[in-house]
Amino acid sequence: MGKIFKRKQDNFIKLIIEQTALTLKGVELLAEYMKTCDSEIVNELTRTEKEADEIRRILIEELNQTFITPIDREDIFSLSRTIDDVLDYAYSTVTEMGVLKVAPTPYMGRIASLLRDAAYEIYMAVQRIEEHPGVATDHAQRAKALENRVEEVYREAIADLFSGPEDVHHIIEMLKMREVYRHLSNAADRGDEAGNVISDIVVKMT
Repeated sequence: MGKIFKRKQDNFIKLIIEQTALTLKGVELLAEYMKTCDSEIVNELTRTEKEADEIRRILIEELNQTFITPIDREDIFSLSRTIDDVLDYAYSTVTEMGVLKVAPTPYMGRIASLLRDAAYEIYMAVQRIEEHPGVATDHAQRAKALENRVEEVYREAIADLFSGPEDVHHIIEMLKMREVYRHLSNAADRGDEAGNVISDIVVKMT
């Protein structure tokens, strides 16, 4: 029986790591899109998002079939959900930019770069959470600090965006861009939430 529980423990951690790795890949694609506007990046990000969704479905099925989990099942579910949300917002950002015909701005590039760094910190945190929880907490705190930097750039971008509407057409373009900025800001919020969940898990483990 001990071997069964150990196998399940390894599997949950493995699934979370796989999901986080795909989220990191997706956010890296988002950052690259902000530089190139390459349509193939959108296709690759779409495939990555679908692959991550599949991992999450497997994780939820494992949760439903397992009585004992290595960490609280609510925490596993919450961490998976917040990581999934980060990738979803990266995906919705590039898809809506295409639909709304919004070109990347320097602000968007800066935010995407910060999101990529935060996704990397979350990825490192989940890799360390089992064997080195203190190091996992450090990475989680770095991810949260990057969210604060995203919000600073977001506020700067919004202030600049609404600094001087010229006509109705300009106002429409402003509203389109604001939607894109909101998606990016929401991605950062979910990254911050993932950092909180990781920190909570570590507290319960120690």
